[in-house]
Amino acid sequence: MQSTTDFKQLAVTGVQALHPYQPGKPIEELERELGISNILKLASNENPLGASPQAQAALTAALKTLELYPDGSGYQLKQAIAEKFGLHSNQITLGNGSNDVLELIARAFLDNQRAAVISEHAFAVYQIVTQAVGAELQIAKANPADHQTMPYGHNLANLAAKITDKTRVVFIANPNNPTGTWLSTTALHSFLQRAPSDVIVVLDEAYTEYVQEVEFPNALTWLEEFPNLIVTRTFSKIYGLAGLRVGYAVSNPVIADLLNRVRQPFNVNSLALAAAQAALADDAFLERSVDTNAAGLVQWRAACAENGWEYIPTVGNFITVDMQRPAAPLYDALLREGVIVRPIGGYGLPQHLRITIGTTAQNTRCIEALKKVLAA
Repeated sequence: MQSTTDFKQLAVTGVQALHPYQPGKPIEELERELGISNILKLASNENPLGASPQAQAALTAALKTLELYPDGSGYQLKQAIAEKFGLHSNQITLGNGSNDVLELIARAFLDNQRAAVISEHAFAVYQIVTQAVGAELQIAKANPADHQTMPYGHNLANLAAKITDKTRVVFIANPNNPTGTWLSTTALHSFLQRAPSDVIVVLDEAYTEYVQEVEFPNALTWLEEFPNLIVTRTFSKIYGLAGLRVGYAVSNPVIADLLNRVRQPFNVNSLALAAAQAALADDAFLERSVDTNAAGLVQWRAACAENGWEYIPTVGNFITVDMQRPAAPLYDALLREGVIVRPIGGYGLPQHLRITIGTTAQNTRCIEALKKVLAA
């Protein structure tokens, strides 16, 4: 029987206005659409070296107990994180990827009487979790395109100016996705000093392990100084565990307790817990991943200089290139070359493509494919 009910109107106001998050195009989808093989995916900032070997070994062992529920507290993983970074386990909240803990933060601290502040060109999930709980979203203008040092980057003065009595959360990505821009220790510490104590400042450090800048902060060292600070990190990027979905937030214990009140039971599965704990100890893999990314950034910067391509300064495992023309047709043309990158028109950058840093061979293939579609 056909229904005349307008189900969209039954949804809460924030959800009615939402647009689903658009992930990078999966390899399988492109294979189905175009019937091609040997596809190179550089769209989702995944580790081109795969997963940590120690994590893969831990996965094999964990397969033997799939009939059992995971440890709902994630005790061993939280102990490993605490030991690695000099924390206490009661400061840690585990999530089904760091996206999950971002949602927990919104559910714990935002509602239709409160507001969140984010930067223009910031990670899309901040807007999604804010709107989903009906909170007001305030977007601060980013640095202009002609900014001398950090074009399109977070402008901390503009973020601070957006904070009102309604503001309960400020989301800041460092480095930022999709631009790759970053904030220095001095600038970010000064912002935290000025932020009201009743405003939760969330520093998303999903890409922090890749950063080699001397003036880049480690926000975990500021938690005691700033009780309103939450730092989020993930195992999806440098640790190569994107398919398992595991991340975490670190905060003062009172905030962690609040986040755990709204966290779903068993939100991190047994395989993810085991793999993440093992990956955390695999320093050799981490070092190799950093070195591969550093070499790839050098390769891409050289290619951009050689071909006259402008790009946004980056310290992550991706580079965002200004195509000086609408990027969507170039994205489609690259798909036909078997190369998947990421158009970011939805982030207010319709002329840019975000490209994950791969291995030397993968970078070379992507650069040559990009040169071909631009020439055509």
